[in-house]
Amino acid sequence: MNMSSLTAERLRRFKRNRLGLVSAWIFVILFVLSLFAEFIANDRPLLIRFDGQLFAPVFVNYPETAFGGVFETTADYRDPFVADLIIDRGWIIWPPVRFSYNTINYDLPSPAPSPPTHVNILGTDDRGRDVLARVLYGFRVSVLFGLTLTLVSSVVGVSVGAFMGYYGGKLDILGQRFIEVWGSLPTLFILIILSSIIQPNFWWLLGILLLFSWMGFVGVVRAEFLRARNFEYVLSAKAMGLSDGLIIYRHVLPNAMVATLTFMPFTLSGAITSLTALDFLGFGLPPGSPSLGELLAQSKANLQAPWLGLSAFIVLALILALLVFAGEAVRDAFDPRKAS
Repeated sequence: MNMSSLTAERLRRFKRNRLGLVSAWIFVILFVLSLFAEFIANDRPLLIRFDGQLFAPVFVNYPETAFGGVFETTADYRDPFVADLIIDRGWIIWPPVRFSYNTINYDLPSPAPSPPTHVNILGTDDRGRDVLARVLYGFRVSVLFGLTLTLVSSVVGVSVGAFMGYYGGKLDILGQRFIEVWGSLPTLFILIILSSIIQPNFWWLLGILLLFSWMGFVGVVRAEFLRARNFEYVLSAKAMGLSDGLIIYRHVLPNAMVATLTFMPFTLSGAITSLTALDFLGFGLPPGSPSLGELLAQSKANLQAPWLGLSAFIVLALILALLVFAGEAVRDAFDPRKAS
């Protein structure tokens, strides 16, 4: 499919921002790697050959008896007894990091939290879990949460802003008054209250944050629709008998999406920060979940273990910096003033 001249020009302006382009590629590469975290950090082998048969413990739960053990429960591959049984009659391929986000290392050289070693490259937390594995899984959870919240918020915010701007009148006035009242509520306190009443999980937190995050898109979309609804091509479409929904979708929404797309990377960084803050305060994901905020909270409680705070801070700062630089490149791409 041939690319339009406008799209090609925007892509050229995006590539011209070298820092934003490199940041976008680094973020995409890190995110794709995190999607395959089970193949990078796991307490289960990737592949086992035993008695001429192949086993994939990363996908399937095998009992210990499948490898000559005595228990019917799922095999503990970190148990030296089970590992020796397999090696005597086959071989094991492990992932680069032999710990999952909830794996406890009982062979620490010092009490947990243990400093970095050749086994635990970034050390362990106060429960003996590998920090590198928790950072990797926490990165994936944070980005997936931010992406989901950003996409859903954009759909809700764009829809509300489109109807307010296109129809105007009482609908616009009532919508503005509602947003003013809703936006003046103490968001953080409401989030804390709701999170303390219910058992928080990924989807509950997503729904709670969605109550407020959609408002950021309303203003820019509403302004674009107010400006465009009286353009000649919109009036001509009305005169031709096109429905309001078709006019909104085909003729006005594409122009409003320019402002929405430039706003989305910054909304994504804000969503990740919100999740981290709630986890840090203890109102986020369930206990034991891989979380950058929970790692920061551990560093606050264990000042003698600086590797906890440094690991979470560096990863969080890297995410936000990459998103901001990529967002600036997207903004430049859609800014007509940047055209040469």
